[in-house]
Amino acid sequence: MMADTKFNIEYVAHLARIKLTEEEKVKFGAQLSTILNYMEKLRELDVSGVEPTSHPMPMLNVMRPDTPERGLDHSEAMKNAPLASNDLFIVPKIVE
Repeated sequence: MMADTKFNIEYVAHLARIKLTEEEKVKFGAQLSTILNYMEKLRELDVSGVEPTSHPMPMLNVMRPDTPERGLDHSEAMKNAPLASNDLFIVPKIVE
């Protein structure tokens, strides 16, 4: 089984474009083996009566309702500008 685990670790490392030392391959191989063994245990469960869900807990939107509100008018927004010219914001150049 170690040969398969080592192969899988090297394959996964290749897909992730990471280099692993031999010690890391052994360590991560053991961890992957533990995870895969646990997944095999989960396959033994009868889930025929369980509806598929994307989250284990019900998801509720806790944000406030999206209601239109009055925004800043142009002159108020320009008061916040550290630099302005011709009624436009001046921002630092980020692309060369």
